[in-house]
Amino acid sequence: MNYLNNLTTAPKAWLYLALSAVGLETIALYFQYILDLAPCIMCVYQRLAIIVIAFAGLLGAISIHYIIGRIVSFSLWATAAIWGLITAIEHVDMQANSGSLFYSCEFIPNFPTWAPLHQWFPLLFEATGDCGEISWQLLGFSMPQWMVVIFSLYTAVFAVIIINRLLWAKKL
Repeated sequence: MNYLNNLTTAPKAWLYLALSAVGLETIALYFQYILDLAPCIMCVYQRLAIIVIAFAGLLGAISIHYIIGRIVSFSLWATAAIWGLITAIEHVDMQANSGSLFYSCEFIPNFPTWAPLHQWFPLLFEATGDCGEISWQLLGFSMPQWMVVIFSLYTAVFAVIIINRLLWAKKL
């Protein structure tokens, strides 16, 4: 059997996915509540994507023996990683063009009316910062630029895993 194929049917691999996302969320909360960096609306959307990736990892680990569970987990992982990447790229663009009138962020998250996460969980999803402000950098890269790297990695790992599974299925 193929190593990458086996990886997706092992709970430990899914737990690593979840733990990586929980670690990133913990870092985000550290920045917000310890370093006092206010998250903007784009940060909140990226935070939601990370939480969905964590949920996908937990669901994948729990439902490892059920094809529907794995399909849902893969779907959540892919959707969150790609949506997070798109949001992070847009956020980088907003920061690069922060003086332009065409690039501004909203003040209230655009969550569905049936799931106002910013009202249910304001500690996680309330946006109080400015999207154009660069208040933190590491190695010359802003937080959204690092999130582009992170979401690109999540997307690339997903792509490698799913392509491998599809190619392996054709061999059977």
